[in-house]
Amino acid sequence: MTILSMPGSSGMLDPLPTGRMSYFGNWYVLGLTVTAGIGGFLFGYDTGVISGALLYIRDDFKVVNENNFLQETIVSMALVGAMIGAAGGGWVNDAYGRKRATLLADVVFAIGSLVMCAAPDPYVLIFGRLLVGLGIGVASVTAPVYIAEASPSEIRGGLVGTNVLMITCGQFLSYLVNLAFTEVSGTWRWMLGVAAVPAILQFILMLLLPESPRWLYLNNEKAKAVAVLAKIYDSDRLEEEIDQLAAASDDEFQSEKSVSYFDVFKSKELRLAFFAGAGLQVRFGSLGKMEELWQAFQQFTGINTVMYYSPTIVQMAGFSSNQLALLLSLIVAAVNAAGTIVGISLIDRCGRRRLALTSLSGVIISLLILSGAFFLQSTRLCDAHTLHGNCGSSLGWFAVLGLALYIAFFSPGMGPVPWAVNSEIYPEAYRGVCGGMSATVNWLSNLIVAQTFLSLVSVVGTSGTFLIIAAVAMAAFVFVAHFVLETKGLTFEQVEKLWRERAWGSDGSQQSLLGAEA
Repeated sequence: MTILSMPGSSGMLDPLPTGRMSYFGNWYVLGLTVTAGIGGFLFGYDTGVISGALLYIRDDFKVVNENNFLQETIVSMALVGAMIGAAGGGWVNDAYGRKRATLLADVVFAIGSLVMCAAPDPYVLIFGRLLVGLGIGVASVTAPVYIAEASPSEIRGGLVGTNVLMITCGQFLSYLVNLAFTEVSGTWRWMLGVAAVPAILQFILMLLLPESPRWLYLNNEKAKAVAVLAKIYDSDRLEEEIDQLAAASDDEFQSEKSVSYFDVFKSKELRLAFFAGAGLQVRFGSLGKMEELWQAFQQFTGINTVMYYSPTIVQMAGFSSNQLALLLSLIVAAVNAAGTIVGISLIDRCGRRRLALTSLSGVIISLLILSGAFFLQSTRLCDAHTLHGNCGSSLGWFAVLGLALYIAFFSPGMGPVPWAVNSEIYPEAYRGVCGGMSATVNWLSNLIVAQTFLSLVSVVGTSGTFLIIAAVAMAAFVFVAHFVLETKGLTFEQVEKLWRERAWGSDGSQQSLLGAEA
């Protein structure tokens, strides 16, 4: 067996489990992953479909076409719902389990899709977007946690990354659906209403699947937990996993079984883990605050600006046709899905930290290309070198290239890494609550980006907007380089030891994660 030592620490981590498994080593685990990942698919589909549907909603409702704020609200109301759903979804996960939380998310999402489909005016449409967002928010907490708790530690990053792949596949399919319905009566209603189908499919499949084995074990349903684990591990590895669960159960449930959001801030280790996974600001002089940018950086580096508004951005680049804008956006979505597959193959080999840094390097370059293309287009600097007026067209393609490069660099690293890290850095008793709080920060950041993008473009221009996002990406690079811990291949218990040592130094193993007060 291989012994792991934490960099910068004199202490040794426990041995890695025996019987290491490959990504395709157990089809039962992969089936659980894909089924849970339908929640990510719903998120991805909604992200992509609204960007295309908005083009036709503006045609149907004059008030929407004349009001940028109303357009932003239609897009971002789902994010308001997701923020609320994520905040409450963490508690639902811990209190009632991952399976019930998924079923709840499916019901709410399906109802929201049907409300959008039948909306007689923009305001009912906005209400439907709110309901869809509630479902997405709960699912965004539940799917990564459910997958992580059923995953062998050596392939956990790749399996959680599969949820991100489902997001990108949902985005890709949404553009196909958008193209398919461009010539159909009731265009945007079909685009939005068909989203109920995968939600219903996941509801049916989840009824046939078990609860998370870790949740079952730590909620005194040990026989059911062992039965699930027996389908994942061979006999030797099964015994190790049960021993680890027993140790975790003894440690974590010395405290009260019912936890609250405020309990997260009572333990120094939990604060560090939460701030690393979620936070909102950075203070380089204080360990308790300096890891707070992780999930927020994922959004502020612009990914959902691109995915929500990619057809609009393509039209800003000079391609006025709705159909061509959707087709080019489809290519962007395909690059996103392909890049995520690359990320899944690398995350458990290269590690979370290195993959994120490489990703951010490319993101910065791509955003600078985008900013430059729109700057040249707006100032028409190339007119003096062009005899036949082809400058605008060529720069439009240059902008589309920058958009594709941005996605190609973002998707393997900054796409899956934050979700993987957030699924593995919290102790079991707090995994739902902390995951919910972290996802809430993610959705809040997402909301700010979606609600302000068009307005920001109108104030500083498209070039200036992408330049601002590039500056944020540079800050994200510095943050990851200095403050993110590596969790590649570690068990949940080993990750917990990392946070103890980070909080208390080499004597951290003597501290209790749930009992230690700051």
